[in-house]
Amino acid sequence: MKISHALTAALLLAPASSALADETFTSKNDLDKRPVTAIAAELGVEPQQFADCFALVTPASDFNPSGERQQANKALLLPCLQTANPAITNDLLDSVMDKYRGQHV
Repeated sequence: MKISHALTAALLLAPASSALADETFTSKNDLDKRPVTAIAAELGVEPQQFADCFALVTPASDFNPSGERQQANKALLLPCLQTANPAITNDLLDSVMDKYRGQHV
């Protein structure tokens, strides 16, 4: 029996413990410089779930991505986040990411 990609992703993104709420997240893409806990809360996912999904993207080093980069990143980020919370829409993701863009921890 084949396990769908969505199910596999959901298993990998199982809810993290509440102890992670205050943890600093580090990754290859400067996630430690972003307000992970606040972003995750507004998206209705656990901070580790957001961190895991964000690890798939290539953010702009100046926190001001081109439209092309935003679209490419969203094509990876949105479906990943939707495995944790199917209620996340394109508009919600845009709104939350725009709100916190340029805010550094």
